[in-house]
Amino acid sequence: MKICIVSDSHDRGPMLATAIAEAKTRGAECVLHCGDLIGTNTLLASLKLNLPIHVIHGNNLGDPVSISRLACRSEGQLSYYGNDANLELAGRHIFMTHYPHIGHAFASAGDHDLVCCGHSHEPEIRCVDNVKDGKTWLVNPGTVAGLGAPSATWIFGDLETMDFDLQRLE
Repeated sequence: MKICIVSDSHDRGPMLATAIAEAKTRGAECVLHCGDLIGTNTLLASLKLNLPIHVIHGNNLGDPVSISRLACRSEGQLSYYGNDANLELAGRHIFMTHYPHIGHAFASAGDHDLVCCGHSHEPEIRCVDNVKDGKTWLVNPGTVAGLGAPSATWIFGDLETMDFDLQRLE
């Protein structure tokens, strides 16, 4: 399963939709949003792309009540988890958090194949040694809004091969 990993869209709906549309053309089947979405308007164009979107809220809550209502009306297309999320996709155990230090802790614990985070606006893709003598992928897509960063970024991932590639919006 191919996925689109984004974070820190900060109400920049067109940029978020552009990243998701590009990922969809490459075969992505779902989106993981690692927080700082802000509001429902940010999601409207992205929801029209008909990919399931999994969202946590991050430190810029925006309007969580409105996002929850949108999720309830989305017929399963939008899943809103709150602070963090435990997911199973394509047989892989995935944890989503907004904060890199929490992401590192969960990756180090070894209970997940992939841990996704955001917040720093600095992209990172690395394998972390875990306490179970294995490795866990820790992925931070940076900011799809490009705020406080050299460019707007997101990650295209493949859960079968566990390959993750940093992408830049033009």
